[in-house]
Amino acid sequence: MNKTDTAERLERRLKASALLARRVDNDHLVLDDATLAAALDGVQPLGAAQAQALLDSPLTMRRFRTLAEQRRTSWQASHGMLRAADDGAALATLETDDGHWALHFLPADGGWQVVLKLDPAAPFAASVMGEGALLEVRDGAGAVLLQGGLDRDGECEQAWPFAEAPSPHFQRHGARFAVARASASPGHP
Repeated sequence: MNKTDTAERLERRLKASALLARRVDNDHLVLDDATLAAALDGVQPLGAAQAQALLDSPLTMRRFRTLAEQRRTSWQASHGMLRAADDGAALATLETDDGHWALHFLPADGGWQVVLKLDPAAPFAASVMGEGALLEVRDGAGAVLLQGGLDRDGECEQAWPFAEAPSPHFQRHGARFAVARASASPGHP
């Protein structure tokens, strides 16, 4: 890290502290937790009016910061997207937007194996591994692609559940996927 990076980080921290420390008469939460969580998870970015409302309300800004801090250690979900154009090559790997999870696709017996891999450097890796959480990966249409627990290497491997290869499957189903704790009723969003 060089002096410019350090100065920029310090400036960002000072600006954030100033925003959070402000007091505004009749301040109240202007965005609900669901909206803030969707923005933090990358599911639904804040619109211009919502972003301005967040900046104008120190109370909402503090709530946003609290939710962000909780997410750093208490993982809820990660989302990813098929980004490459179909050049005819088999899909080998997809990563979540936050970089904490990867899906690897391996040819196997005329079909495919899908391997979910947790980055051991993820801030929540120890807690997810320690609690033995049941995880699931869903495509953009909500279909379960993989469900299970991680092994000691931070991986979960299963047969690809569709006849269609992974790349065309993702293209036909929203080109998106999500890794999350398994829902109460397997197979249903």
